[in-house]
Amino acid sequence: MQETPRRFVPRFHWELLVCGLAGHELVGLDARTLRPEDAIVAREVDGIRWHRCLRCDSWLPVPASAVGGEPSRDAIPPREEIVLPLRGKPLRDKIVLRLIAINRALHFLGLGLLGIAILLFSANRADLRDVVLRVIADVTGEASSGGAASHHGLTHRIDELFTLRSSRLHLFAAIALLYAAIEGIEAVGLWYAKRWAEYLTLLVTASLLPVEVYELSEHATPFKVLAFLVNVAVVAYLLYAKRLFGLRGGAAADEALAEQDVGWPALEAGAPRAA
Repeated sequence: MQETPRRFVPRFHWELLVCGLAGHELVGLDARTLRPEDAIVAREVDGIRWHRCLRCDSWLPVPASAVGGEPSRDAIPPREEIVLPLRGKPLRDKIVLRLIAINRALHFLGLGLLGIAILLFSANRADLRDVVLRVIADVTGEASSGGAASHHGLTHRIDELFTLRSSRLHLFAAIALLYAAIEGIEAVGLWYAKRWAEYLTLLVTASLLPVEVYELSEHATPFKVLAFLVNVAVVAYLLYAKRLFGLRGGAAADEALAEQDVGWPALEAGAPRAA
C-alpha cells in the first residue's frame, strides 16, 4: 500500500534570523590545513574550502583572500576549545525571553516614573494647583476656580486630584513603585533565562489578566486590547513552551529537548556525509 506523503509544514529558523543580524559562526578560518576529523565543521572540495556555520548549519565557501594574512595555526582547535553558539530550542527560548524582558523593562520604567511623579506631585501640589487649573481652563475654556466652577469636566477632575489626601497619594506611589520593582526583577531574570523569573512572570502576569478583562469590559481601547493579547501570549508561551508547573513533562522534558539541539552530537547528526 502506497503511503501518502506528509504535508510540508514550513518552519521558522531562529538560527537564520540571528546569523542574518550578527553574522555566521565559522571556525577554523585561521587553520593552515584541514584534518579528516575536521569534516564536521570545515571541508575542502575541488580546492575550495567550505566552512560550516555552527549556528545555522550553512556551508559557506571561504577563499583564502577572505581570511586575510597567513594562517595563524596549523589546524582547527580541538572541540573542547570551541565555544558552540546556541541553536534550536535554546536559541528560540533566549530570543523570546529577552523580548519579554524588554517588555518588562519598559513596564519598569513607566511604573517607576509614575511612582516618582506621584510623590513629586504630593510634595508640590500646593504650588502646582493654581498653575495647572489655569492652564486647563485656558485650553478647555472651563472655569478654573470659584463658586461658579463646573462640577463636571476635566477641570473638576483635576481639582479633585489636588484634593486627595497625601496618605492616599503615597499609597498609589508605593503600589506603582512596588510593581516597578517586580517588573525590573522579572526583566533581569528573563534576560539571563532564569527559571525562577519565568515562574514569577507567569504568576504576576496571570494575576493581572482578570483586571485587564474588567478594564476592557468597562472601556476598551486599542492599547488595552494589545496589552491584553501580549500578556495572554506571554502566559501561554511560558506554560506551553517552557513547561512550567510540570506541564508537558516539566523542566526535565524541556532540558531533554534542549540537549537535542546543542552540543557536538547535534552537529554530528546534521552533518552531510563526506564525498
